[in-house]
Amino acid sequence: MTKAINLTEGSIFKALIKLAMPIIGTSFVQMAYNMTDMIWMGRVGAKEVAAVGTAGFFTWLAMAIILIPKIGAEVGVSQSIGRRDADEAKKYIKHSMQMIIFLAILYGAFLIIFRKPLIGFYKLGEAKIVNDAVTYLVIISIGMVFYTINPVFTAVFNGYGDSKTPFNINVIGLIMNMVLDPLLILGVGPFPRLEAAGAGIATVIAQVTVTIVFIREARKRRELFPGLGLFTRPDIKHIKTIVKLGFPVALQSGLFTIFAMITARIIAQWGPIPIAVQKVGSQIESISWMTAGGFQSAMSAFIGQNYGAKKWDRVFKGYFSGLAIVSIIGIFATCLLIFGAGPVFSVFIPEEEAISYGIVYLKILGLSQLFMCIEITTAGAFIGHGKTLPPSIVGILFNALRIPGALILSSTFLGLDGVWWAISISSILKGVVLSTWHILFLKRNPNTRQFRFRNIVYM
Repeated sequence: MTKAINLTEGSIFKALIKLAMPIIGTSFVQMAYNMTDMIWMGRVGAKEVAAVGTAGFFTWLAMAIILIPKIGAEVGVSQSIGRRDADEAKKYIKHSMQMIIFLAILYGAFLIIFRKPLIGFYKLGEAKIVNDAVTYLVIISIGMVFYTINPVFTAVFNGYGDSKTPFNINVIGLIMNMVLDPLLILGVGPFPRLEAAGAGIATVIAQVTVTIVFIREARKRRELFPGLGLFTRPDIKHIKTIVKLGFPVALQSGLFTIFAMITARIIAQWGPIPIAVQKVGSQIESISWMTAGGFQSAMSAFIGQNYGAKKWDRVFKGYFSGLAIVSIIGIFATCLLIFGAGPVFSVFIPEEEAISYGIVYLKILGLSQLFMCIEITTAGAFIGHGKTLPPSIVGILFNALRIPGALILSSTFLGLDGVWWAISISSILKGVVLSTWHILFLKRNPNTRQFRFRNIVYM
């Protein structure tokens, strides 16, 4: 059994890095699920990719739903473990699991009942594409409980200080998906050619496998999982706490999706190439924000455990230690996107016109990478304190301002570049405002205000 990392003792740098690396790996594994489906569906045809991609948008929306119990589990477990209160940790696990199962069944049923009008909204045209999209959506919806419960399991283990186990388990699921995709999509050997349906079945089987392995591992954590009483009546107090913690983050995630769709509509007036450039550019960017996202979860667990243990010096030092680490990552990402824009973008789209657009996009967005990393990590620190409202307020406000910013700047001599500048400037402002807010929070908090920046060297 993998032992949990005790985040309340020892080197802060080592603890954060040891915890963050598997989380980062897990994020890339989850991204690889979609990439694998798209790669093999691409062998069937572009229309089939469109079908799976359209239906897959609704699984993306499910992430906002997941965040409510996920954040609740991560914060509740980490703070309870810090207080050495295993019974309270169990209560957070129980109620987070009950909530995600209920929400998953509800959301899955909604998608199945309204599958045709939901897919019809996108006006895909050809009957086969529509039917493939509907089929894929139904299959994924049937397995929605497994798709959504695995991130909650991951959050529980992360909050416990064990990020290696979720990574290993999710790798098993990815391997399963990679093996099944060509067999079921293309019909290799005795397997029938199922195309879009095959992609959906492969994903569900992989997610079911992950859930089974998680349950197997959970049984070994006797201090956390046995005796949860999942089928007993939930406690309204804990449900309210979980919703209070998770809802602001879930709302931010959902609104981010909406703002991104509106921004994409603005970009569309310049034609298909800028749309493709943004899609590819955001994938390149994801390397830095997914890495920072790993440190966000690590920071949340670290702050949560030390908050629970009332080790305020480590709470203070941990935040600035995390900033130091992600600042290095952010500076590296900035240099890569600015000075390596051409070679990096040409790997994805070799067309000369697209490369010229892509170079400009990456250079402008490259300026914001450091601040984006700082914002994401600072959000994790707030979450560890149980304060999920500040990062949500900052995120919603400045993401919303991207729309008028894009409209105003693109109407000037900047043109399309004005949209990229609106996105980049908003990311810079989010990093500056949120980190300033957190530093003021530490200075005004009676538990941490006595510490000074010079104390950080003693880590």
